[in-house]
Amino acid sequence: MSILEIIGFITGVLGVWLTTKENIWCWPVAIVNVALYTFIFYDAHLYADMGLQIFYFGMSFYGWYYWLMGGKQTEKAQVSVSTTKYNHLIYYTLITIIATVTLGYCLKNYTDAALPYVDSFCTSASLVGQFLQARKKLENWIIWILVDALYIGIYIQKELYLTALLYTIFVALAVVGYQAWKKSLKLQL
Repeated sequence: MSILEIIGFITGVLGVWLTTKENIWCWPVAIVNVALYTFIFYDAHLYADMGLQIFYFGMSFYGWYYWLMGGKQTEKAQVSVSTTKYNHLIYYTLITIIATVTLGYCLKNYTDAALPYVDSFCTSASLVGQFLQARKKLENWIIWILVDALYIGIYIQKELYLTALLYTIFVALAVVGYQAWKKSLKLQL
């Protein structure tokens, strides 16, 4: 356990908790969190996770902008929780499968990556989950519940015990987030 992991733990919990509350400050907190975890995962040879943090870094700026501006460049608009269309869910599932196989193959054959296919699945699904979160789609929380549960096992195996605890908290927060966002969606109808 390093000081980076401790600070990453704190910013991770705070960031996800703020997201469950639909609080825009979740994004700057996430930027700090993912910057720290880029180094943590590099050190643990979890290269797909490390690359994912770099993606999260950019998506955190996008999410911050999208939530602040409602996706419009000229006027401020509140972004509301919504659901994803069925055909988009199929598309996102196919992207996840193709990305998992491709990234897993590359990591297995060209790096010393630990758990290349499991790590690649979690990374690929997380890309989709992060995009859906930035767009305030309810289904993002379902993806996070699944992926974070898998990450718990990965981080225990890599002896990142504080990070495993963090992801256990993330699972609980994802359940809370799903319920809160579902309630927010119902209030809109």
